Amino acid sequence: MSPTPEQRRAARHQLDTGSPAPAARRGPSGGRKKPITVDAIVSTAFGIVEREGYEALTMRRVATALETGPSSLYAHLVNKEDLDELLIGRLCAQVELPEPDPAGWRQQIIDVCTGLRDQYLRYPGISRAAFAAAPSNRDTLRVGEGMLAILLAGGIDPQTAAYAIDSLTLYVNAYSLEVSLANRRLNSSDDDWVVSREELLRRFAALPDTFPHTKRYAAELTAGTVHDRFDFTLGLMVDGLPGARREP
Repeated sequence: MSPTPEQRRAARHQLDTGSPAPAARRGPSGGRKKPITVDAIVSTAFGIVEREGYEALTMRRVATALETGPSSLYAHLVNKEDLDELLIGRLCAQVELPEPDPAGWRQQIIDVCTGLRDQYLRYPGISRAAFAAAPSNRDTLRVGEGMLAILLAGGIDPQTAAYAIDSLTLYVNAYSLEVSLANRRLNSSDDDWVVSREELLRRFAALPDTFPHTKRYAAELTAGTVHDRFDFTLGLMVDGLPGARREP
């Protein structure tokens, strides 16, 4: 009996599956092609996202890039969601996790979130793959484990720490997706929708008096970079955690 999708996914999460080396393939001209492996599929998927954005990523698109059919991919992956999990896992593997420090836990948790953000921003829109996904990949779980250790070292009780991880990662995912979408539109040929800060200030100044606060505080509403706002929001979220140990 063939293994179920769940069994195939679980097998990949083991440290050593003892799988035989994949067989080499030959192209139409007789030349040798790279064998189909999970690593080859994931690397090809990253290349597609980097060049065309996450919206372009489908199993068929990956198969075409590998000069094979979609059925060849399903010998290694369960479905598109399985591929998404592997993509996010590989990015999480690049995030540095410090040894938890009770005296510096606040900056440590912010640094981990910033590192995850930077990994997502390398590939336009890829954080979308992390939404509504249960973390089962070991590399993804590694980041969650590291964040939990940091928050516990900061004096946060376990339940609050668990909810905080959900909130922080959700914000990082959403922020990264928004920045990717904005950058894509900014770099597109049809950029009439893009409004500079100067243009925003002009439009706010021209608003009727029914918008008194927007007109008066237009400079504040349009100040700073997107990363300034990211830092502000993370700081606000972390400082609001009940029971947190305050840094000296």
